[in-house]
Amino acid sequence: MLKLVKLEEKYKEQLFEMMDEWSNSGEKIIPYAIRKADYHNFDLYRESIEVKEETKNSVPDSTYFALDIERNIFVGAVNIRHYLNNQLLKNGGHIGDGVRPSERRKGYATEMIRLALEECKKIGIDRVLMVCYKDNIGSRKSIMNNGGVLENEHQPKMEK
Repeated sequence: MLKLVKLEEKYKEQLFEMMDEWSNSGEKIIPYAIRKADYHNFDLYRESIEVKEETKNSVPDSTYFALDIERNIFVGAVNIRHYLNNQLLKNGGHIGDGVRPSERRKGYATEMIRLALEECKKIGIDRVLMVCYKDNIGSRKSIMNNGGVLENEHQPKMEK
């Protein structure tokens, strides 16, 4: 059983355990919203994981952590962008999510997206855009399991 929670002091241990695992895995696919600041400085990290006001490169967003209630661990995180700018229309969408390496292939991404869609409704987002790389089969399945419809395929420009 999962629930989305905001980061509070009482979840510090769960955050450190998840982020340590992700960091030590050598994997580069850690959601930007939860890797953009050093989690070791908990108070600063907690303040930095959400954008409060629009800037040139970002829009207001909300970050939630997926808490497995029975095991009392974070299995991943979701970031909800409150509206889209041109950059997010092409690469990012309304919801970004990630499941920690040891918890993948257990259905958590599908459930996290379902819960994130509920949060989207609460803030008035009725039509949600989600994007993923074409070869990311797990993300594609999680999106489709929540009623996602392929709108188009876009090939990002490769930097030279």
